[in-house]
Amino acid sequence: MNRSIVIKKATSSDVHFRLMDGAGSDAVHTSPTYAYAVCKLQTDHKIEGVGLAFTLGEGNNLVCQAIDYLVKHIEGREINELMANFGQVSKAMADDPNFRWLGPHKGVVHLALASVTNACFDLWAKANDIPLWKLLIDLPAESIANTLDLSYLEDVMTRKEAISILDKADPTKDEREGILKAGYRGYDTSIGWFNYSDEKIVSKISLAMDAGFTAMKLKVGSEDANRDIRRAHLVRKTAGDQATIMLDANQQWNLPKAIEVCRELKEINPFWIEEPTHPDDVNAHVTLAKEIEPIKLALGEHVPNRVIFKNYLQSGSMHFNQVDAVRVGGISEFIAISLMSKKFGIPVVPHVGDMGQIHQHLVLFNHIFLGHDAIFLEHIPHLKKYFKYPAQIIDGFYKTPQEPGMSADLVSHSK
Repeated sequence: MNRSIVIKKATSSDVHFRLMDGAGSDAVHTSPTYAYAVCKLQTDHKIEGVGLAFTLGEGNNLVCQAIDYLVKHIEGREINELMANFGQVSKAMADDPNFRWLGPHKGVVHLALASVTNACFDLWAKANDIPLWKLLIDLPAESIANTLDLSYLEDVMTRKEAISILDKADPTKDEREGILKAGYRGYDTSIGWFNYSDEKIVSKISLAMDAGFTAMKLKVGSEDANRDIRRAHLVRKTAGDQATIMLDANQQWNLPKAIEVCRELKEINPFWIEEPTHPDDVNAHVTLAKEIEPIKLALGEHVPNRVIFKNYLQSGSMHFNQVDAVRVGGISEFIAISLMSKKFGIPVVPHVGDMGQIHQHLVLFNHIFLGHDAIFLEHIPHLKKYFKYPAQIIDGFYKTPQEPGMSADLVSHSK
């Protein structure tokens, strides 16, 4: 069903969720408040589009103010007509001449773009009365390309090449649709928050394994590296040799420190080490990747836009791409980055500032349409009760969502 739906008005809301008992903590963000800058699209029907951008609380109101400015580009538009050429609309918002100076393509303005963009994709799927993953995998390659702003990528990804990559994967989509029934494997981040005690980590690992998780992540980046090394060995011992263990430093180390500590952490055979140093320092990651081979690097949580992702992919230092659709300029830019990653042969394993709600749709698109390997998707359970249709994990696997839209609708919140 394809309904003609007009965006009558767009509004923002500043939504905060308090975390307790060390949940969400890492080496840099020691007392986070999870927050969403929410964009809602009110329409001439009884449905609304809901978009999210993720922050840690302070400054969330600034993102909302930016949303209120950007929505002038979409108000009054019919959703199917809007999405038929959304790439140009996205570019117009990102390059708004009165706003671009505050970025460009990063920070508050780009987070606002993410929320507005995600609301448009959500409404588009709802207008067609289908989940976002189905909308995306059923679209022709040219229609996908029409949603993308590929400016500044032309040296590695033209529109023609993007369509070619999509067309190449299209004939074999049916071979990968079995994942819709089997579910998409998850990994558990909530076992190893930075402020958790050793005893709590052991308890959380046991609970995660009982719930079917075979992959999990520990936060590192302590001032005393011996704490990280000890706790990493504790996780390996508790979870066993067959478990997949990731380590996340959340940008805490400088390059010499990263080299030193990563070499020590090699002993536990980590699947990756995530965000080892400053996210803008491509050259440092190149040096680090060479110094600590064969350990792999994962990054992208704080990489702000497709241009920096292009640089990382060109550098050869990114082994796992963690692009986040509530951090970059929304689903449109996420897809552009996924296309580049496919060209460079780098798997996409998103960071989930949305707690996995939106990304459970996007990884299905990545796997079924683009042919990306289905490795796993991060799962963070802390905001589950606040979503109308929370992500469902059974025996360690995301179950395929069936409700129309992208699963971003919230039911209640605290401020």
